[in-house]
Amino acid sequence: MKPRTLLRIGTAAAALTAVQAAPVISTFGPLRNRLMPRLAGTGRPDHVALTFDDGPDPFSTPHFLTILQKYDVQATFFLLGSMADKSPGLVREIADAGHEIAVHGWAHRPLLLRGPRATYQDLRRARDTITDLTGRAPQWFRPPYGVMTTAAHLSARRLGLTPVLWTSWGEDWTSRATADSVHRTVTADLHGGGTILLHDSDCTSAPAAWQSALGALPTLLDHCAAKGWQVGPLRDHGLPNTPGRPTPGTEAA
Repeated sequence: MKPRTLLRIGTAAAALTAVQAAPVISTFGPLRNRLMPRLAGTGRPDHVALTFDDGPDPFSTPHFLTILQKYDVQATFFLLGSMADKSPGLVREIADAGHEIAVHGWAHRPLLLRGPRATYQDLRRARDTITDLTGRAPQWFRPPYGVMTTAAHLSARRLGLTPVLWTSWGEDWTSRATADSVHRTVTADLHGGGTILLHDSDCTSAPAAWQSALGALPTLLDHCAAKGWQVGPLRDHGLPNTPGRPTPGTEAA
């Protein structure tokens, strides 16, 4: 193969990689919150969306459900399809309690390392599993690690899913996290219209890291109440709806 041809192939490959990776810029919270409020999950100013990632986990998720029931608060749970498949009864319990269920992908792997076909298949498998278990197609999608790609945006649109990240998180996945540190970290960036990210499972975190989020949850709910903010799921947050249900015939892998 001629050097000029190799150069063209290399240039084309680099361009494709750049296109795929371009949305990664949304991973940077301050920039996302300022320039991409819709993707960040900025909603109506009198409301805070409460979201959880990485469940369902039979060892930890029920503890979160108990506190949410005590406070009469509903939330959005971004479930991993692989975890949902292992605990179908817990998925139904979450849905029956009135919480909103959304897609966190099938496997907790960075989408930046996956091509368009693998990305689409991952999201579709998770969406279909959740739909089968709950009888309702999920509306929202959040990628593992919050890393969006062009393939993730296109796949989500084909599947009728709206990507939503967060405006504040608890950094509750480390072994150093405590209830106090989670509370401080969340409230430092929290405002009316914000979306909180916590984790109700340690399947991708330090062992028992979820206990820091669980310990912080009551104080966070009290904080929001003191500020006069309603707390609830994304469906009540005033965000734009999904881009429409998939057009028949467009979902073929």
